Amino acid sequence: MKLLIVDLLAERKAFGQEGVREIISHFDNPDVYLWSPHTSDRVQYDFGKVVDKPIDADFVVITGSRRNVSQWEPWMDDVAKLIKEVEVPLVGICFGHQIIAASLGGKVVRADNQSQLVTSVNYDDGSQIDALFTHQDHVIDAGEMEVIASSEHCAIAACKHPTRNIRTVQYHPEATTEVISKAIEVGDMTYEESKVFDMSKELISLKDALL
Repeated sequence: MKLLIVDLLAERKAFGQEGVREIISHFDNPDVYLWSPHTSDRVQYDFGKVVDKPIDADFVVITGSRRNVSQWEPWMDDVAKLIKEVEVPLVGICFGHQIIAASLGGKVVRADNQSQLVTSVNYDDGSQIDALFTHQDHVIDAGEMEVIASSEHCAIAACKHPTRNIRTVQYHPEATTEVISKAIEVGDMTYEESKVFDMSKELISLKDALL
């Protein structure tokens, strides 16, 4: 299968490369294509093919980003076009969650403070999971998307589309203990910064969250 990663942390060794590696590990030997419309200064991954525009894929993943939907940039128009037109399954993580909602009639605003924590998320089916959040933008109107989960600090923590195969989460299911450790090792974050995340908890996997 052809897997298109809208790779919006491509400039980071851990949260980019290792986060994407974790994402693709949940697919069966996909052909990976990496599209990073926000930058030309990306880390050279040891997997995937870098492309300068979306390809006809069988599945699309939009990752997190250091950019902000609430501070819209011109390249985001290209991502929004993909969201509106894609006919294959689409999932969004953090920034991906936000830009999908915004592109489908919703609204994203910037909070006064950043949220960095591991906390519980309550789903509409009665289930409760633990997940890692790091964000300042919040979806406050999901547009076409249906809200299916919330947390104490985030009213719209997960969504699905009622008629299209689209699922999104505000949290980071790809941020495993291994990814956090790699982030410390390569300098994406310090050990002190990592202490806000209680990695002793059993966090929801990307497969269970989105696939």
